Amino acid sequence: MKPLRQFDLNLLIIFEALISECHVSRAAEKVFLSQSAMSHALNRLRQYLNDPLLVRTEHGLQPTPRALAMLPEIRKALELIERTLEPTELFTADTSERTFSIASTDYFESVIFPDLVSHLQTIAPHIRLQIEMISEDASSSKLENRQVDLVVGMDASKKIPAHLIAEHWITEQLVCLAGVANTEVGNNLSIQQYINLPHAVFSDLTGDNSSSIDNWLSTQQLSRQSIVRTVNYMAAARIVAQTSAIITLPSHMANLFSQMLAVRVVTPPEGMPSIEMTTIHHPLFDNDPGLCWLKEQIFLLGSQRSNTPPFLSTPLSDPL
Repeated sequence: MKPLRQFDLNLLIIFEALISECHVSRAAEKVFLSQSAMSHALNRLRQYLNDPLLVRTEHGLQPTPRALAMLPEIRKALELIERTLEPTELFTADTSERTFSIASTDYFESVIFPDLVSHLQTIAPHIRLQIEMISEDASSSKLENRQVDLVVGMDASKKIPAHLIAEHWITEQLVCLAGVANTEVGNNLSIQQYINLPHAVFSDLTGDNSSSIDNWLSTQQLSRQSIVRTVNYMAAARIVAQTSAIITLPSHMANLFSQMLAVRVVTPPEGMPSIEMTTIHHPLFDNDPGLCWLKEQIFLLGSQRSNTPPFLSTPLSDPL
């Protein structure tokens, strides 16, 4: 392959028109060239790529396999160039009526989202927000298609496609919840007690069931006993309130549940890792002023939450 500097990048536009139309005259009209100029450009492409690209058949011109394989990638490249060259749109939060879609865990939805809505009602009253659970396509195709603007709260230990941009958002101490009626669990857990207890385990919809907790245990050749997996922390907390199981979750969420349900906060085993949560967005929209503004608001609230100590629930007397 010849060096890219020897290639006329205008030929990418011509390539897209030719392979899309499979007709020299129509392709020429599409890019405002004469038919002879388009034919000359096609010959240049054939020479550079060492491929006929379009072959005459009884059904007219047909693209070669290589041309068909290149077409979607060329379109992506052209779209990226167009977005880069477009002037940046102004974003005025106090008058904008934009709807943002956020994919998140219910940590964000329960702990941060109410404060975010209240905050935006003051500074951007016409902004609309919609939430969906994090799923595999929410962190890949939906971000690219702008069905989701931002993924918030994913555990940093989770694998994501390499082309997406992940930024550290918040660090939370992990604690455990046990039912108030669960007299088998005291105020503190040793590592042995922890792995011997039944667990309600939070699992998101990305298809990756690993977590920082399981990774930490595996380094010690240990694992926890999962009796149920759920994509909803509230459901898991309610299970804990009614069974002998425990759940491990971020401290602010644990203390929120301890005020709502018959559960109490328990100190986890020594060495329990913190959870590092991220925001994720697609690089296509890295310079979107509206998205940048939304991220600023979410980072601001996350920072405030990090600096606010969680409510400490009243300890239960250690079991006899």
